[in-house]
Amino acid sequence: MKRAFVLILVLLISSLAFSERISFRADRMTGSTKKNGGDTTTLSGNAQIITENMELSADSIEISGTNFRYIKASGNIVGKIKDSQMDFTCQNMTYDREKKNAILQNTVHLVDSKNKVTADAEIIDYSQDTEIAVLQINVTMVQGNNTCTAAHAVYRKKDQTLTMSGNPTVQQGSDKFRAQEIQLNLNTNEITLDGRVRGSVSAESSGKNQAESQTTIKSTDDKNQTETPQSAGEQKSESADKTEKTENPTANEIATPKPQ
Repeated sequence: MKRAFVLILVLLISSLAFSERISFRADRMTGSTKKNGGDTTTLSGNAQIITENMELSADSIEISGTNFRYIKASGNIVGKIKDSQMDFTCQNMTYDREKKNAILQNTVHLVDSKNKVTADAEIIDYSQDTEIAVLQINVTMVQGNNTCTAAHAVYRKKDQTLTMSGNPTVQQGSDKFRAQEIQLNLNTNEITLDGRVRGSVSAESSGKNQAESQTTIKSTDDKNQTETPQSAGEQKSESADKTEKTENPTANEIATPKPQ
């Protein structure tokens, strides 16, 4: 019977650029040292790493480079970016501690708890400094009444805006919009549609959300289509108007006998 063990390693890393305390924990650890300072430490089995800005657990975690600049993780990754209040899960990840840039891959699920935004994609490239996330392949983002899908999207966390391309759609309740490019302001629900615009808007939801949201459509395509179904009341009123015109013709419509 193999004896299970846990290695706990705490390092204090100092350089001219920064000083940061990093904690490691795993079932096994291997390491190598290179002359150019490119040390590599591999943690496997219930691997966990905690820095001042990030908490990360995975099946395997590798830290390498001068001052352990690079972090590479794989398998059942669960992470938290503390200053951005972002939580994520995925299967593969690389992180540059100096540039504060994370690339998440394979079945990525990202949660912006501060703004109540959730996002799913195959690849998400996130910068902590700019707080901009670039999402690629099978993108789905949900916030409040908005459900957005696209092949490519850029989420600007500070501005709370989302720019989508690659067959993008925005669903707001029963209203749905499509275009070549869609921009959505998540604070105001304002939508800008550009290129081959089409969509459908229900009369009931349009009246209910008129004070809460604004839709701006711009396009160089003449074939834009936005359908708004008529309510039963509107259809009845229109029919009544036609009947009234038939039964009560105007003065111009009354035949005047010719003088003899």
